[in-house]
This record gives sequence, structure tokens and C-alpha cells, in this order.
Amino acid sequence: MKSSSLNVAEKFDTSRANEYGRQSRIALAGYDACQDLAACMLAASLGNTCSAKVLVVGAGGTAQEIIAMATLAPSWRFTAVDPSEPMLEAATQQLEASNLLEKTSMHHGYVEDLAADESYDAATLIGVLHHLDGDDAKRQVLRSIRAHLKPGAPLIVAGNQYAYASQPLLLAAWGQRWRQHGASPDEVKVKLGKILQGADPPHSEVAVQKLLHDAGFGDATRFFSSLFWSAWLTCKTA
Repeated sequence: MKSSSLNVAEKFDTSRANEYGRQSRIALAGYDACQDLAACMLAASLGNTCSAKVLVVGAGGTAQEIIAMATLAPSWRFTAVDPSEPMLEAATQQLEASNLLEKTSMHHGYVEDLAADESYDAATLIGVLHHLDGDDAKRQVLRSIRAHLKPGAPLIVAGNQYAYASQPLLLAAWGQRWRQHGASPDEVKVKLGKILQGADPPHSEVAVQKLLHDAGFGDATRFFSSLFWSAWLTCKTA
């Protein structure tokens, strides 16, 4: 998994980190709504928990999932993990601006690097799986997260699904989404070309469920969808 994650870290360099907030909100219609609903789903799953430790994997960029969770549950604390230093720095700036840095432990690296005895009440993995090449890398990151979760703890997984070329209508609508935000026809072609070459999403919701089951999680509940993107809540099995 680390070799695959290293490629992801290289992909999310300084230039991409600087534009991530704007670009992600165009590429994912409903970006902030997804983050808000993820926080709501975790809070609903955890019940009336006054305090919780949440592991946020792939936290770099906007840190919006942490901001959304902290708004809903001010007593929660977070561990943010990301292999991309520029992306983690961008998240640090966002958390500092939101006065949330003291609630968050920032970790440049991988889930496997965390202390073995570190355990969490919940976790999020948002916008990560489709950047990992192959099912083995996807299962590995899920298993690594599971190893740090308490029994029955909830996990939010969100990202793209389907082989992009297998859904031409969704792909065309994605192009129109960029055009809606000012991209020229040539710019749309470039963006779609990068999309087709730059990720390896699970090919169906069934494939997502299988990855989760293989890694030791239960059936997942989908609570958000936007073109290729979906978000699910699952829980660690015994």
C-alpha cells in the first residue's frame, strides 16, 4: 500500500494542494453537503457521545470533514493523516483559521505509522480509495484503519466508483460541470483526459461492499451520491 500511497503523495504536490479547495468543489457537486452529512452520520452512529477520537485518513487539503465534525461535536478530537506534505500543510492552515488546530493531531505519513495501541471511536476515508491502484492497496488501507478502531466503530468511506469510461453519460455530465464553471471545450478535454488516466475507482457499489467485507467491515449504508461519487457508512465487525 505504501508504494501506491507514495504515488498519490507525489500526485498531490504543492500546485495541486493550492487549488484543491476550488477544484474539488467543482469536480464534486455537493462537496460541502457530503462533508456535513458525513459528520451527521457519524454523530448519529455514535449516539450521545460527549467525546470521541476520530481518525481522519487523507485529511489533507480543505480539512472540511474535520471542520464539519467539530462544528457538530465540539468536544471531539481528531488525528489527521496524509502522505502529502503540501496537502497536510493546506489542511493545517484551514484548521488554524477555524481555531481547530489544538483539537487535531497532524500526522504526515500513513495509517501504518501510527502507534499500534492508538485506538479510535470512528474514522473517515474521504476521497482516497479511487486514488489507490488495485484492490490490494484499497483493502490494505481499510485493514490498517480497522486495526485502529474500537469494536463496532463506524467508518465513513467516500469517493468515486465505476470505471469512468463505462459511464459515458456521467462522464459527459462531469465535463458539463466544468464548463458550467468557466472551462473552455479544450480545457474540458484536458480535465477529462486526466480523470480517465489518473485514478482507479471501484467498479460498482457491490465492489465497494466487497472491499469493506474483505477488510472486516459490515454492510455499508450509502447516504450521498453525486455523479461518480458516493459516500457510505459502515462499522467494524467483531
